[in-house]
Amino acid sequence: MTPLHLTYLADAKKSAEVTDWAARVGWLVGLALFVALVYWLMREGWKWRGTLQGDLPELPGAPDEPGEARLTMSGRYHGSTTAGQWLDRIVARGLGTRSRVELTLTDAGLDVVRPGAADFFVPLAQLREARLDKGIAGKVLTEGGLLVVTWQHGERLIDSGFRSDHAAEQAEWVDTLNHMINKTEGAR
Repeated sequence: MTPLHLTYLADAKKSAEVTDWAARVGWLVGLALFVALVYWLMREGWKWRGTLQGDLPELPGAPDEPGEARLTMSGRYHGSTTAGQWLDRIVARGLGTRSRVELTLTDAGLDVVRPGAADFFVPLAQLREARLDKGIAGKVLTEGGLLVVTWQHGERLIDSGFRSDHAAEQAEWVDTLNHMINKTEGAR
């Protein structure tokens, strides 16, 4: 080999560039701070929405003797919105908290039991409508995949969305609820 080739080989065998750990750690810390800021802003927005909805009255509890259960359902509670505005989530009084749910329909009304979240009761006189829909704030399903119950609370009409563990039973809920509501409205 000629001396020119040896010089070329010696130049080509330089070591790999050393990783700049300080720069990498700096980027990771910056990214973590950015994620924390976004999370904090989302939390503050949630709290602000709850403050704006502070005029919502306390949620009623179930009566001592609600009567015999007409229907029961277990599934998921996906949240509540202002009626007719499926993206206007209501977060006051814990209505924005998603959770598991056990629904019980009696002659007195609809009992909503949510493990890990505030339970509430909707008296039969406050129920306005039940329907199958495809979405509510933060949850979109196939057409008819969500049981939406409209009810009056204070001066506000509220849509609450539920998804049964057994979707086939939701149609029976709509029929039974609307029949009970129509019967109650006829008696007024």
